Amino acid sequence: MKRRIMVGSAALLLVVGMALGLATWLALEPPPAQLVTAQGAKPRFVDRHGEVLTVTYDNRWNLHQQMALHAMPPFLVEAFVISEDRRFHAHGGVDWAARGHAAWQNLKAGGVVRGASTITEQAVRLLRPRPRTPWARWLEGFEAGALEERFSKAEILEFYLNQVPYGARRRGVAQAARHYFDRDLDALTRKEMLALVVLVRAPGAWDPYRHPGRLEGPVARLAARLHAADRLTAAEYARIQDAPLVFRTAPPLPVAAPEFVQHVQRAHGSAQPRRHTTLDARLQQVVQGVLDARLADLAARDVGHAAALVVNHETGEILAWVNARRVPADGLGLDAVLTPRQPGSTLKPFVYALALERGWTAATLIDDAPVSAWIGHGSHRYRNYSNTHYGPLRLREALGNSLNIPAVRAAQFVGVEALLARLRALGIESLSAHPDHYGDGLALGNGEVTLFELVGAYAALARRGERLPFTAVMDGPARDVAARPVIDPQAASLIGNILADPEARRLEFGGGSLLRLPVETALKTGTSSDYRDAWTLGFNHRYTVGVWMGNLDYRPMREVTGAIGPALALRAISAELNRFEETRPLWLSPRLRRLPICRDDGRAADGQCASADEWFLAGTSPAVRPAPVRLAPTLRLAEPSPGLMLAMDPRIPDGHEAFALSLVDGVRPQRTEWWVDGERAATTGAGVTRWPWPVSRGEHVAAARVWLADEATPTVTPEVRFFVK
Repeated sequence: MKRRIMVGSAALLLVVGMALGLATWLALEPPPAQLVTAQGAKPRFVDRHGEVLTVTYDNRWNLHQQMALHAMPPFLVEAFVISEDRRFHAHGGVDWAARGHAAWQNLKAGGVVRGASTITEQAVRLLRPRPRTPWARWLEGFEAGALEERFSKAEILEFYLNQVPYGARRRGVAQAARHYFDRDLDALTRKEMLALVVLVRAPGAWDPYRHPGRLEGPVARLAARLHAADRLTAAEYARIQDAPLVFRTAPPLPVAAPEFVQHVQRAHGSAQPRRHTTLDARLQQVVQGVLDARLADLAARDVGHAAALVVNHETGEILAWVNARRVPADGLGLDAVLTPRQPGSTLKPFVYALALERGWTAATLIDDAPVSAWIGHGSHRYRNYSNTHYGPLRLREALGNSLNIPAVRAAQFVGVEALLARLRALGIESLSAHPDHYGDGLALGNGEVTLFELVGAYAALARRGERLPFTAVMDGPARDVAARPVIDPQAASLIGNILADPEARRLEFGGGSLLRLPVETALKTGTSSDYRDAWTLGFNHRYTVGVWMGNLDYRPMREVTGAIGPALALRAISAELNRFEETRPLWLSPRLRRLPICRDDGRAADGQCASADEWFLAGTSPAVRPAPVRLAPTLRLAEPSPGLMLAMDPRIPDGHEAFALSLVDGVRPQRTEWWVDGERAATTGAGVTRWPWPVSRGEHVAAARVWLADEATPTVTPEVRFFVK
């Protein structure tokens, strides 16, 4: 009987063993061909210094912040081995002695108080995640042995130290060093290294941000073990005991650059698992902080959104691409760097650059007197922002003070078609309509452009008139795009000189303006109609910066101009850029000539006037007695405009209501005949440009015959058809 029981038990054990062996064989997975694979990883984008952009930490593996074992601090590696698996170099994957000791301790305690997983078994757990069960532990032991047969101890240890999980979804000691201490591994103190060793046991329970001070005890106990094992000298051990652990003041946030990353994906694709971009993560965060603070300051003035773009115009590299919003979720899905908006006065420098190329000089007088233009079915009277007219001004003053009327006259001089072609050559492709769609108002920003395009155009000014397309990656194929000359280098450098001249903008901006920077910087502001957009663009010897503020839903701000809103932000950004730079003045073409002129009228100084020096393009010079630039107006009626619809006022008796027919500004007639419906209705004398026509209902045709000075025959204006109800 006894023999039968023994045989039966043996058979049962054999069957159970065979079943266990079969189940184990079926459940075991072979070791991987390599310890880390990039398969299935989300593309990662790093800045120019290797900092990760828009980190998700959702990848299974740490792919981009790995270190070779020999590059890790030896003390850190040794501390890990002593803490996690002191017989690592002796066992074959499983430390059976440690397992037995742990099992005995757990049995005495009536629960799990100690584990005995080797580093190899922990590596298996990283490779083959399973529920934490005895069955899983059983399988891990076999797979650990297989892993050690395929890979060396050094390879397994390197994999483990690069992939071991920490808090906040960080993996590996390199990511952990950055997350907790904001330093590289080799810059950590020995106590900080021990903190990384201890944290892998319970990264949540010992999280220093949620449980300050809780980590000190475990670190002290590990330090004592290392000291007892002669891995720490008495002096080192004393320093560890005395020095407190100092973590980053707050858990580090990933660099926010989603719009830039989207731009990289659009421009260069996302097939590569890692993209080395041109962005400067530190600068990106500084600019983000500047814009966020500025929006907070302007909250009462209904400024909801802002954007900034910073480039190195010498290389074309994008350094910062920032969107900011006062309400975090309120972005309407738009990237303000790429959203077309009205540019206000920011296109004026390109109008004047073209005028300089065509013969004007910085001393050319431009008449800042009222001027009108045809807009739709009527005339539009241009005005300056301050509603002030200064009379004849030099081009330098007209541009420096961003006066509207001189800019319109300059646009009339160069021609809208030529101006539009120049802007498109600079990369401003958003201006896609026919020149007639914009008219002279193009100089004042009646089209729409993007911040990206504007910064590109200003970068061309800074680059001696050459347009160099921007680049966003450093690991792509070698750039074969050459800079293309667009603006005459002399004209480009002279425009930069004017935009950097605080005296040139004194009339409208005053002497103590925010636009006066410590380092020579060319600056231009712009404000669109009804305060819907505020801009400031600027460049120094190396960097070009553009800042926009407004509301992406086109709500107007409360009287926020370029000089009030974005100028202060650009000033702060420029200070950051110059903080680590050896500054230089703006480039001036050596072909420019510096000559003395009279301040009041721009003529060559003759000792009889208050004088100043001015720069002139080669082949140009100040006139002896320049006259204000007045463009001969096209003789036509200002009122009525073609197709005008008038309604008689019922409160005024018939026969007493009049509508003034008028000539365009700038006409000085000797005599004028006013014709209505084919009949001469009235004649006015010298200098009279208006006549009150008695209103009558119906369709009418008006014209005028005008005798100008020294002309024997009159000039007849085009007929204008209009209606009166």
